[in-house]
Amino acid sequence: MDNKNLDKNKNTQSKCSNITIGISQGDFNGIGYEVLLKCFSDPRVLESFTPILYGSSKILSYYKKMVDLPNFPFTNIKHTDQAEKGKLNILNIVQEEVKIDVGQATEIAGELAALSLNMAAEDLMKDKFDALVTNPINKKNIQSPTFHFPGHTEYLTKKFGARDSLMIMACDKIKIGILTNHLALKDVPSVVTEDLVLRKLRIFDQSLKRDFAIRMPKIAVLALNPHAGDHGVNGDEDEQIIMPAIKKAFNENILAFGPFPSDGFFGMGEFKNYDGVLALYHDQGLIPFKLMSFYSGVNFTAGLPYVRTSPAHGTAYHIAGKNVANPDSFRNAVFMAMDICRNRMEYDELTADVLQISKKDHIVDEDITNELQKDDEPTL
Repeated sequence: MDNKNLDKNKNTQSKCSNITIGISQGDFNGIGYEVLLKCFSDPRVLESFTPILYGSSKILSYYKKMVDLPNFPFTNIKHTDQAEKGKLNILNIVQEEVKIDVGQATEIAGELAALSLNMAAEDLMKDKFDALVTNPINKKNIQSPTFHFPGHTEYLTKKFGARDSLMIMACDKIKIGILTNHLALKDVPSVVTEDLVLRKLRIFDQSLKRDFAIRMPKIAVLALNPHAGDHGVNGDEDEQIIMPAIKKAFNENILAFGPFPSDGFFGMGEFKNYDGVLALYHDQGLIPFKLMSFYSGVNFTAGLPYVRTSPAHGTAYHIAGKNVANPDSFRNAVFMAMDICRNRMEYDELTADVLQISKKDHIVDEDITNELQKDDEPTL
């Protein structure tokens, strides 16, 4: 390895070992603060990265007592560049006291969830940290004139100016992309088009390669209708829309297959033969996913220019304040965000090196062609 590549490798390793992650607080009346505290109470977790919570030290102190962690290390900061390694850094989004109603949906909790998310997203766009982990929100009380989205995925897609995105539910057993996100079931058939399926397959394929380091990913596409339509008996969308999209994707060197009836696909364990599964609507993908990883799954948004993950659960008001919430999903969201950051750095550098080699080969080919042309010139 020459000195230039050695320096580049050292630089990549340095970036990978100094990852900073911003965390939006979500709805503070839910389990967000509890799972965060339980996750970071293990000092080994804080050795791996530097966390910055866009929240409130007063709210954190309230939950710190609740989960009985009197010696939990945290520090208040005013700017992201003040963040200390080995501690939870809190960038206070509000200074005054806030009324906490554990397990209740309140207006102030929705307002501060939106404020936290917006401030964190703004700083991520300014490269003040490397990845964003979002704690769960209540999709009702967060609604306002400035937040009118069905969830994080749609909000961040618009906020970051992405042309499109894909919600991927990921765990160690499976990665399921959701074609239509948080869309009412009655609206799904009218939205599923050949173009939409093809667009999502492109994002999925690229994400599996760049974000999850899978070299040649195989993607299964689920059917919209029972038995994939039974050749038109139970609907013709699978033959008229899904199949043509899969064929076009395959012609673009995307290894897409299907459509598969979801009952048999999951019942027979066919999903084990694929690196990713594209479900056409929310519950088609989320039911099998949560059966496999209810406490450990992660929600990742592919297609964005920035890394965003989230625990694959909601505010869980029904158990908030009872000190029984499982932190595994939040912890996995943090570590997945770090892994994706590293994978992207390595993938982008490898891609840049390949392009550079390709350009050099092109120049060499041109030089050879020019020399041959000179040799062919008649002499006087």
